[in-house]
Amino acid sequence: QVQLVESGGGLVQTGGSLRLSCAASGRPFSRNAMGWFRQAPGKEREFVAAIVWSDGNTYSAGSVKGRFTISRDNAKNTVYLQMNSLKLEDTAVYYCAAARYYSSDYSRADAYHYWGQGTQVTVSS
Repeated sequence: QVQLVESGGGLVQTGGSLRLSCAASGRPFSRNAMGWFRQAPGKEREFVAAIVWSDGNTYSAGSVKGRFTISRDNAKNTVYLQMNSLKLEDTAVYYCAAARYYSSDYSRADAYHYWGQGTQVTVSS
């Protein structure tokens, strides 16, 4: 069984920073990409960022471009989301996900096969 475990969420003031981590464990699995999604109360889950595992190519949503950075550590089987200049509207549960196969669009949730339980990020004024 594959497990994705997120950590690093918490409460931060506007303009602050947080770094989320997502560690993969369990049975080995091939992954083509990993991504971060978020879901705010009363809203649909939305794409935040993704990284192709083999070459490190990254994709990010327009709302976080220039503020959030996704990265990976192959040796640690871990993906990170560095979040800077946080805004109130970044408040959400953040989910890590892993895609086993190539996708032409990693912003789609259905490109991913494994999901973490989520970590809460709350930005306050």
